Amino acid sequence: MPLRLKKLYMKKATVIGLGRSGIAAAKLLIKHGYAVTLSDSNNSPSLETQKQQLETLGINVKLGDKFAPTTEDMIVVSPGVPWDISPLVTARSMGIDTIGEMELAWRYLSDIPWVAITGTNGKTTTTALTDAIFKTAGLETIGCGNIGFAACELALLETHPAWIIAEMSSYQIESTFTLKPKIGVWTTLTPDHLARHKSVDNYANIKAKLLCNSQYQIFNGDDQYLYNLGKSNWQDATWTSVVGKEYLQGNPELGIWIEDNWVIFRGEKVLQADSLKMPGDHNLQNLLMAVAIAKLAGIDNNSISSAVASFPGVAHRLEYICTYAGVDYINDSKATNYDAADVGLTAVKAPVILIAGGAAKEGDDGAWLDTIEQKAAAVLLIGDAATQFADRLTAAGYNNFEIVETMANAVMRSIKLAKQHQAKVVLLSPACASFDQYTSFEHRGDDFRQLCQELGKN
Repeated sequence: MPLRLKKLYMKKATVIGLGRSGIAAAKLLIKHGYAVTLSDSNNSPSLETQKQQLETLGINVKLGDKFAPTTEDMIVVSPGVPWDISPLVTARSMGIDTIGEMELAWRYLSDIPWVAITGTNGKTTTTALTDAIFKTAGLETIGCGNIGFAACELALLETHPAWIIAEMSSYQIESTFTLKPKIGVWTTLTPDHLARHKSVDNYANIKAKLLCNSQYQIFNGDDQYLYNLGKSNWQDATWTSVVGKEYLQGNPELGIWIEDNWVIFRGEKVLQADSLKMPGDHNLQNLLMAVAIAKLAGIDNNSISSAVASFPGVAHRLEYICTYAGVDYINDSKATNYDAADVGLTAVKAPVILIAGGAAKEGDDGAWLDTIEQKAAAVLLIGDAATQFADRLTAAGYNNFEIVETMANAVMRSIKLAKQHQAKVVLLSPACASFDQYTSFEHRGDDFRQLCQELGKN
């Protein structure tokens, strides 16, 4: 009897978005035997070059593509692609396995313990400090998500780290389903990304999903939204408080707090709080969360203390650039919303010359405007939001502002204003996205850094 050969079926996958995450996902799927199409609605000479390179790997790339689901076994979505667009809704209704890049990476890295850190603000500093502590303790870690590698890039490595430390945005969380971190952290919750998520409750529920799926949970107990959430939930979580044990939610004995300049984790003195050289109470919160992560991971106090004492901070987040004519120039370009900008302005010494503006976001600017009135000697407005911010400042009764349009103009004008007002600090803290004049907040911060560093040369 003749032997019948079965035709092997190659699973098909479509990846949406030709960015770093999408490319990594496509390469990972190719590695695991999928026939992969990478779809992007844009087209440009640089994308054409990427297309040619990817096609040599066997990835079918469609540029200027209006994606519609057909017979795929899987669809992988890059973080920048809205989860509720019609083709994805249709795909889910067809039963197609529709997931995000982070979920895909987890399916190949679930044997490694993950620390997953989310929140409106504070994520990056907490993630970077946690990574520094783990490395000081001799634990190999790699950061991914919003900082460092795309998660699927880690899955492509021949050898994997002992821990994965992921900074995760709401965009990345909403398209995950089976991801179960060893430790989940929620730093803060204030309105952000409402154009995509529609309401604060939707935004919060996405982040809560990550914590629900985590084995251990850590919450910022001094954040008002999270504090209210803790009144009826998360009683066994680790809560943090800069202001003392008596303010802890849940079971205080499981918490971490500051008392007499000591960071105390579950009753044990770990290190002195002023070991961290970054300014502001918000950074003390970041310290508490990073130390809590380290203790839950079993790291010793000496390693924690050593890492914290030598931690330089994070680029673009209250990053000291230089001192010129007795004035400190500080880069807080990562402050892309009102709450983050309010935190940054609160942290530095007054009087301040503030540089703000860019592509405006939705949100409540009330607290930020109050802090400007208290601490800013003058405000220099740049970018598309300049006129809008000028109107808001005028309505709030603050009139010491100027529309200067560009970063170069702002830095040069700040010299005279700082001298005039005897300001101690010139602070770039935009309260805006960067996409009106820059490709990213990093690009904006790098421009500010370069302009500041040139002051001494000139």
